[in-house]
Amino acid sequence: MTVLRKALTLGLYGAAAAAVATLTPVSFAVAQTTGTAKETTSALEGVTIVGSRRVNASATDTPVPIDFIALSKVSEQGGQFDLSQSLQYLSPSFNSTRQTGADGADLIDSAALRGLGSDQTLVLVNGKRRHTTALVNLFGARNRGNTGTDLNAIPVLAIDNVQILRDGAAAQYGSDAIAGVMDITLKKNKGCEAVLGYSQYSVGDGKNFLPSVYCGFGLGEKGVLGITAEYSDRGRSNRAEPDNPRTIGDTQSKNSTLYLNGELPTTATGKLYFTLGAQNRDASSAAWARSGVGSDDIPSRNSAAMYPAGFVPFINGDINDRYGIIGHRWVVGDWNTDLSQTYGFNEMRYRISNTINASQANLDLLAGGAGKSASVFQAGGFSFSQATTNLDFSRFFDGFFQGANVAFGAEYRRENYQIFAGEAGSYVDADGVGFGGNAGSQGFPGFQPGDATNRNRESTALYADIETDLTQQLKLQTAVRAERYSDFGSTTTGKLAASFKATDALLFRGSASTGFRAPSLQQVYFSSTFTDFISGVPQDVVLAPNGGAIANAAGIPKLKEENSKNFTLGLTLKPSNTLSMTADVYQINIDDRIGLSGRFDANNYPALGASLAALGVGQAQFFVNSIDTKTKGLDLTVAHKATFGAGKLSSYLALNLSQTDVVNVHAPASLKGYESVLLSERERLFIEQGGPRTKATIGFDYSRGAWETNLKVIHFGSQTLGTFSGTENGVPNAFYEPKTSADLSFTYSFDNNTKLTFGGNNIFNVKPTKQDPNETDNGFIYDSVQFGLNGASYFARFWKKF
Repeated sequence: MTVLRKALTLGLYGAAAAAVATLTPVSFAVAQTTGTAKETTSALEGVTIVGSRRVNASATDTPVPIDFIALSKVSEQGGQFDLSQSLQYLSPSFNSTRQTGADGADLIDSAALRGLGSDQTLVLVNGKRRHTTALVNLFGARNRGNTGTDLNAIPVLAIDNVQILRDGAAAQYGSDAIAGVMDITLKKNKGCEAVLGYSQYSVGDGKNFLPSVYCGFGLGEKGVLGITAEYSDRGRSNRAEPDNPRTIGDTQSKNSTLYLNGELPTTATGKLYFTLGAQNRDASSAAWARSGVGSDDIPSRNSAAMYPAGFVPFINGDINDRYGIIGHRWVVGDWNTDLSQTYGFNEMRYRISNTINASQANLDLLAGGAGKSASVFQAGGFSFSQATTNLDFSRFFDGFFQGANVAFGAEYRRENYQIFAGEAGSYVDADGVGFGGNAGSQGFPGFQPGDATNRNRESTALYADIETDLTQQLKLQTAVRAERYSDFGSTTTGKLAASFKATDALLFRGSASTGFRAPSLQQVYFSSTFTDFISGVPQDVVLAPNGGAIANAAGIPKLKEENSKNFTLGLTLKPSNTLSMTADVYQINIDDRIGLSGRFDANNYPALGASLAALGVGQAQFFVNSIDTKTKGLDLTVAHKATFGAGKLSSYLALNLSQTDVVNVHAPASLKGYESVLLSERERLFIEQGGPRTKATIGFDYSRGAWETNLKVIHFGSQTLGTFSGTENGVPNAFYEPKTSADLSFTYSFDNNTKLTFGGNNIFNVKPTKQDPNETDNGFIYDSVQFGLNGASYFARFWKKF
């Protein structure tokens, strides 16, 4: 196994080197590929694409890099059962790490592009803005302090394709589109298909069961309605050592999902379109273990009467996600007109089980009782909703140069964020601050009445977008957008992009743009007191909301927007019908990036001592515009198809090199001199290397007769993360070595409508580099980095079209 793995790794590096060498005479390169090279050429032609408002746009000659990923093969034969993990192993610039030991972040897989945060990537569905989750990620090696979009709320079988625009696009789409834009196009074709999937890890746990059905029906004479129903049941996995009482691995998750997508002609030029989606998720992750009799956890965090041998609390999340689009497209004169209303809603409510409120148990003990409390608490939660109204116009003018497409429009958006308090037992300190038992439910203290909030925000925007064919070879794209927010003011962004077709086979392209990201309502108003374990020692921490008493006492200013400057330069090369290559270099400068501060306490910031003591907590954190970053990188893809023996071989290479550096930390006036606390080395490394700086996939798909074989080799570069003790105390940072994984599957087609696929993911059982568990973020021998920590898995998938 080791020899084969090394051979595959060398093959990957060799292919990458060959590709780069081929492209060297024409500069650096970028990626514009698909899920498999077999689908690339046909799928890219003549498709309306993200990043262009031109009706007849094609992804083969865009001024900016776009991945077009057809998901038909993924839904029929893929070894991953959710969208985030499927894209993780297809798109080189896309990263989604399944967390463990990270509280609510264990329950939702947030995704990101080009090594930036998950809230710096805008997600669209059918070209319309999709809402983010209500969750703010506070723990884990990825997306700390970010809100993101839950891609796994959309079943893979419902999706026709995913387009990933790897370029700044705030001037076209508004806030969040700093790293890029993902547009998920749902199916609306007639006919039915069904998938039945099963997988489990090689050690026997993490069993995953997936039945999914799609059916498209005629609606009237020319309309269509597509319905997707899916249920997924993912079992818990555990990689903790035999003597470790913790549970470390995948969360348990049960999802019930229903999606409707369709359209109905209304006039000769008019069409009503609609999308409705709903998912209910019941998920459960394991918190840190509490020790039993003879430990310091009794009576502070445990009770001898309830858990004499210790216990593991479970953080259970009831997550409801709703999404809807209704709109009408028609022609007014020569103008294509689109009026739409989009609504999104995400809610998470916590239920903490197998737990204890130690203060209640201690009070019961002092009163002569056994020393018990309830073992299950409703700990409250939060919700986020977003309603967006769009009115868009576009028209193509033949007489201006070689033709020009003019588009303009307006957008109104209203957002709401709420925090719900939990039941009293989930947060109350029954025996008093500093006496005996600690307050609240162990594992996750509930939200208190003082945390409860209900906040709204409105924004309005106007945009203009012009795409001009200056000559048959030279295209120019310009865009400008002005946006006003009710809570922090106005911003204007612009974009200039161009492409030059040097020959029929070679196209150069480049872009420059400004962008912004509005602070999310979740970042502005989130408030909570939670327990963190630092080198195994529990510490109560308050995350203080912006504008609240503690934040004001610390001199934290009002949050404002992040600003970015994006530059991309690249080319596409298609020397033959069987070979295509693309390459781009890029740079993204972000000023006033919002970060989650380090922990301030009475020792490192005495001015907060009295405020923290009154709350009975030891440390405080804040969200603050304090960081400037620079991200630079390279995207490269090569796709080839050929006849090999009696069969057909398709191969592709996709490579992303990305490096983010913090170039400046600017503290508010009250925190001058405390920059090392505001952004510690540990938190800086989470920003710079939360995801691997190198990611590459080389894939081979060979089909002959009824059989098809697919091999993917995925390489993840090294990562360096900080430790709790820090290098200033003589503890080196955690270095995660580069790792290479491989997925292998075999498909047998009984006929064109029936397929059986079986295979394995991470077949060499590769795992991250071991670390000191006292210094990792989750207290395990490695954090959730690169490709996860569960090891090899095996799967079978049956697909039927009828």
